[in-house]
Amino acid sequence: MKQIFLGISVLCMVAFTSCKENAAKKIDEKNIAAAAERDAQASKFPVIEFDKTEHDFGEIEKGKKVSTVFNYKNTGDAPLVITDIKSSCGCTVPQDWSRKPLAPGESGKFTVTFNGSGANKITKTVTVTANTEKGKEIVKITAFVKDPNAK
Repeated sequence: MKQIFLGISVLCMVAFTSCKENAAKKIDEKNIAAAAERDAQASKFPVIEFDKTEHDFGEIEKGKKVSTVFNYKNTGDAPLVITDIKSSCGCTVPQDWSRKPLAPGESGKFTVTFNGSGANKITKTVTVTANTEKGKEIVKITAFVKDPNAK
């Protein structure tokens, strides 16, 4: 057992000391410049800026469908790509957003439709999944749902 351990130790020492070439001499300056440029580009993100982050429908009758439009603009330094928009429940449906990249400075919009379910004060969130630094942005809708048959 001692001979095996000694043999492995000698083999490791030979392997570690046989490499006499200086690793710093192998670095290519072109690769350093390319990596620096890549890292600078990787730190640029799109920024999604909404015209409003919350919409209040006010008082609506139960079962009445209402819609609103959320406008947004890419105020960042890279193209904005929205991959998904989901609501917190099935009674709120986001639709009509562009799935193609939005260049810096360009604007877009999506529609949110609420079907008037629930009772009293409701708040629903809509999550926008995009390639922003946070990855998810949230907008909200609120309404006071009244039942015309309630006394």
